[in-house]
Amino acid sequence: MKITFIHSSLLLTALLAGSGCSTESPIVSAANAQSSAPEAALPHMVVYKSPTCGCCKGWVDYVEKAGFSVETIDLEKVDPIKHSHGLDDPHLQSCHTAIVDGYVIEGHVPVSDIERLLAERPDVVGLTAPGMPMMSPGMGSEIPKDYDVLAFDKDGRSRVYSSY
Repeated sequence: MKITFIHSSLLLTALLAGSGCSTESPIVSAANAQSSAPEAALPHMVVYKSPTCGCCKGWVDYVEKAGFSVETIDLEKVDPIKHSHGLDDPHLQSCHTAIVDGYVIEGHVPVSDIERLLAERPDVVGLTAPGMPMMSPGMGSEIPKDYDVLAFDKDGRSRVYSSY
């Protein structure tokens, strides 16, 4: 059955190519199907946010567009979630809190920083974009500008992780 599917997909790809239609099929050739390693899926993310916050919704849309599967939990008070995950310093807090693969992502952190964090796996609680940076994903620009993303540890110490 699997061989028939690949053969049928190749035939369909060839027919579409001949007709001038797009051939953006995940199976382009048998050689390609065998030599390409499947891309690892991004981990599931849970985002805690206020039900009325538009910028939080904008950030969720942004991370979903980047390939994360996201579960959104709307809460009237997000502070208890922040505290339960070790984010006690108000200077490190923002409007929404996400949990992904054991890390806390606070506020408008760019996807590139989340991906780097997940690849490098440093000994930190997570990342934060404190406050609500105006030129950040969800706040007016998918291209971050004029703010820092901080890494913070279980003792509340922070350091610059990325500067934009």
